[in-house]
Amino acid sequence: MTKARPRTDRVRVQRMRKRGHYDRATIDAILDEGVLCHVGFVHEGAPVVIPTLYWREGDHVYLHGSAASRMLGTSIDKPICVTVTHLDGLVLARSAFHHSANYRSVVLFGKPKEITDPGEREARMRVFMEGLFPGRWDTLRPVKAKELKATRLLGLRIDEASAKIRSGPPADDAADVTWPTWGGVLPLALHAGEPLPDEHEKDSGRRAPRARFRTR
Repeated sequence: MTKARPRTDRVRVQRMRKRGHYDRATIDAILDEGVLCHVGFVHEGAPVVIPTLYWREGDHVYLHGSAASRMLGTSIDKPICVTVTHLDGLVLARSAFHHSANYRSVVLFGKPKEITDPGEREARMRVFMEGLFPGRWDTLRPVKAKELKATRLLGLRIDEASAKIRSGPPADDAADVTWPTWGGVLPLALHAGEPLPDEHEKDSGRRAPRARFRTR
């Protein structure tokens, strides 16, 4: 099978090119596993990077927040960069130089569009909530019109994107493998803890919602 090519030069992986992936299946899988991204944009002539929650639906990544958000307001129809990273492990080699990390990352470039239709915004927000807590949306108090008005929603089409992945053991120099110190991988993963009910749940008998993340 021919490996997918980068759509543009700016998403082409330059360092460790063999780790670059440009097919949508790989990119979508990394995006779908995450919930936190970092958005890079230019505000008043200076670069700014802000972490925020996101979700993917079809060919778009969605960002939401307050209608007063500097990040969202500045980004409408303007070039931005969105990055998502999963840190899967710390790689311990037998020299400081060859220590590394196992990771999966995606970089997206584009100009997001604002979604202004209230019905579409509510539908997209439902997808977001259901992606985090399946079945929860229908149990919630219905969204109010003023809440939708106070929320800004942007959609960024997944056109210009690349993934970069590092996995496996350390890449020690052949002369170092007998050095008397431990080498290998320390796995890392995101887990949900036990749900902590608020004061209004005392003796309610209600169960906490099922989350998409595994419980430790």
